[in-house]
Amino acid sequence: MTPDRPRDSADPGDDTGPSKSERKRAAHAAQGLGEALIRLRDAELDALGLPERVSDAIREARRITSRAAGARQRQYIGKLMRDLDLEPIRAALAARSEQHARETERFKRAEGWRERLLAEGAAALTELERWRPGLDREEWTRRIGAAQTERARSGGCGAAGRELFRALRALFDTMP
Repeated sequence: MTPDRPRDSADPGDDTGPSKSERKRAAHAAQGLGEALIRLRDAELDALGLPERVSDAIREARRITSRAAGARQRQYIGKLMRDLDLEPIRAALAARSEQHARETERFKRAEGWRERLLAEGAAALTELERWRPGLDREEWTRRIGAAQTERARSGGCGAAGRELFRALRALFDTMP
């Protein structure tokens, strides 16, 4: 930049900062991150250690029922978020998402094994026993029989089915 030219000139070689498009993308990204924070529970939000102004604005956004007021509040949260380092927040949300995916996978695995044990009985229990040697076969046979009887009687899963599911979850939690 030359000394005789004003700073606000439109010199294409003048690298004074991010372009307007980059600033808008960053603002939209901050607002999107703020919207993700609105969906968190209070305990998860508190664990992030956000400044009080941001936390209060997020909690206020949850209470707003008006569509227009909610949009304004989300924009305000985005404005507040622009002053923060967003990478630790993104990393925490990504870790939370990965943990949720692992928990969902564990739930589906236990649910699948329960259905398989109820449908196949002893054959499925033998395969489960190969995965987990030292399984108390008598106890598991009792659980499966009670859940099968309950399902035949009522057509759904009741207390015995839930007990079988909890036992499977506990078994999978101890497995590497």
